[in-house]
Amino acid sequence: MFIVIRRLRLPPISVGRFQNQVWTPPLHALFSTHIVADKPILVRDFVHSALYHPLHGYFSQRPRSVGVLHSSIKFNQLEGRKAYMRYLDNIYKQNDISWFTPVEIFKPWYAHAIAEAIMRTANFSVPLKIYEIGGGSGTCAKGILDYIMLNAPPKVYNSMTYTSVEISPSLAEVQRETVGEVRSHIPKFRVECRDAADRRGWGDVERQPCWVIMLEVLDNLPHDLVYSENQVSPWMEVWVERQHGRETLGELYKPLQDPLITRCVEIMDMDEPKTTRSIAVPTLKGIWSKVYPKPRRCWLPTGCLKLLEVLHEVLPKMSLIASDFSYLPDVKVPGERAPLVSTKKDGSSSDYENYMDAKGDADIFFPTDFWLLERIDHYCSGWLKLKGDHTSKKGKKRRTITLDTSAFMEEFGLPTKTRTKDGYNPLLDDFKNTKFYLSVPTHNIK
Repeated sequence: MFIVIRRLRLPPISVGRFQNQVWTPPLHALFSTHIVADKPILVRDFVHSALYHPLHGYFSQRPRSVGVLHSSIKFNQLEGRKAYMRYLDNIYKQNDISWFTPVEIFKPWYAHAIAEAIMRTANFSVPLKIYEIGGGSGTCAKGILDYIMLNAPPKVYNSMTYTSVEISPSLAEVQRETVGEVRSHIPKFRVECRDAADRRGWGDVERQPCWVIMLEVLDNLPHDLVYSENQVSPWMEVWVERQHGRETLGELYKPLQDPLITRCVEIMDMDEPKTTRSIAVPTLKGIWSKVYPKPRRCWLPTGCLKLLEVLHEVLPKMSLIASDFSYLPDVKVPGERAPLVSTKKDGSSSDYENYMDAKGDADIFFPTDFWLLERIDHYCSGWLKLKGDHTSKKGKKRRTITLDTSAFMEEFGLPTKTRTKDGYNPLLDDFKNTKFYLSVPTHNIK
């Protein structure tokens, strides 16, 4: 996905003064009652249904939303940026799909860099096991299998397994077709069509080392929303409910009680500085909040927390490679870490100002806070403990690093393969708002 930075302006928000008060969006969200019925649902359940509902969800209605290029782009034959942009524009018009992922645009080099990162740190004394969450079109899987087949010792390729955990049945079939283009890959690759965040689908705990790959997965995981009416008021959960007697949606605010939301809030707040300079500071803050109340809305990656809790439980020796957007342009939905809600029709994109306007026709994707991702990773591994957790058991610390995409590709990839004639390199020059997160286990428990 090529990102163009544009001007951003957030709309004002009407807020209530009391908990359980309903906020009605300025643009009424006419939404299918299959998503929000008579009882309110948490925002994460709304997002999950809007994206993944088997009949009404965005990915179910647009099974070919992820594009597949029939051949690799020959960057060294393009003059420069303008030629590259024209080439991309033609590809999108010819395919009439929502987006091409980076691993698709830069195939096979993007996947080869990930394979190289795995090979540099993998323990080859045991069979190599790779899990990919949300494998898209299968291009990453095929590229990694290709690279290991050509560059690793034969015993590594011959004994390895590659499992794609894919929630979309249509994409699962595309992955089988893509990887099946190389006959020797077929017995090593399998697709499990299920939700990776559902513990029941994993079976027994895998005690051997393995790798988990997540490319542009975190941005489509369900998020929750918390709201505070001013700078000192406590956070409240946001629920989505149908307006009485109308086919419109509103928000319902409740005190924090959901365990997943509560844990996520605590993970975020653990290191808040505690000032002892003056008791007048909170007093002044309280006065200021009454004079100039500033409502707060914060999106929480509860879907990421749930997924990593499951992964650390079932794959305690996993190494993780995740890539995603560190920020998003043109976000009209209010709140910290708010999503971009975007739809595409007749080749042109438009963005919604309210997440409740998504009716299965829009992609809802979030920026990733990589600092928070690291904290969640350490919490789920058992190394980072929440306030009030006095248990003696402590997990093993993990070695983690966050890299800009350009730094990752320069370290593990072949940047010359994606360079145009005049030296312009879209992989290094354009993806400034994407990062890689690497996390590997360690025996250091000090």
